[in-house]
Amino acid sequence: MPHEKRVQSVLNKTRRRDTWFLDDYTLNLYQACSFNCLYCYIRGSKYGTNLEDSLTVKINATEILERQLALRAKKKQYGFIILSSVTDPYLHIEKRYELTRKALGLIAAYRFPVHIITKSDLVLRDTDLLHDIDKNAVRPAGLNLDRGCIVSFSFSTMDEKVASVFEPGATPPARRLSALQELSNAGFLSGISLMPLLPFISDTTESLNHMFGQAREAGAHYLMPATLSLYGSGRADSKTLVLDAVRKHYPQLLPRYEAYFRDSQEMPRFYREAFYRKMQELSIQYGIPDRIIRTVR
Repeated sequence: MPHEKRVQSVLNKTRRRDTWFLDDYTLNLYQACSFNCLYCYIRGSKYGTNLEDSLTVKINATEILERQLALRAKKKQYGFIILSSVTDPYLHIEKRYELTRKALGLIAAYRFPVHIITKSDLVLRDTDLLHDIDKNAVRPAGLNLDRGCIVSFSFSTMDEKVASVFEPGATPPARRLSALQELSNAGFLSGISLMPLLPFISDTTESLNHMFGQAREAGAHYLMPATLSLYGSGRADSKTLVLDAVRKHYPQLLPRYEAYFRDSQEMPRFYREAFYRKMQELSIQYGIPDRIIRTVR
């Protein structure tokens, strides 16, 4: 059973709009995560090795959200709300609590635009509200964007076997792709966040061509790639958990992972530079932009 708690604030203003995700506000209705991705940056001793054990529901979130949205709307401080920056908005328990659906109803009522980032196909349940938001939201200044709703599906791989190792609780990649195609066919601005790709596992030439091909076939409007970062040395930290998984399932890669992450949180500079050059080439080859929008102020 998830924990329940009451909060005093849920809508957080960002310091500056991110060029990838276009966030002006962040909104997290749940805490911790049942998808249990090993590489997740929120991991650590606070939540333990199984994030689902610490799963928490902010039971008064929509009540607090309405007050905050009303105040921001009164001041005409419109901007894109990211659902979610830390915890997926469509965890399995969303079917029971429906906090995300209730929040989207409020967001629609107060006419804020929204960017949903998820590993779940449950987002399809809420297309009625998303259509309303897309049509009626007040777009923030500084964005050359005529849409009020964006939906990004997150992947580290599209291989079901690899996904079962590194993101064991998440919705299978095939169902995410199907949901993406359904939203794209319905006219939504929707794409893919390949964050993070797994070195020498899901960033191989074969894997990348497969993923870009699948993205194009599903109608993705953009594909945003990023390299892997790992943190901490405790038993519940992402670096420890990923290295343990590599040791068990990909032992031939362990020396490379250990060398690259021994004294760093990210892959070496030469790898990152080569990675982004390759991503630009594939973006052009497959005709899929590597950003939602290029001009961000």
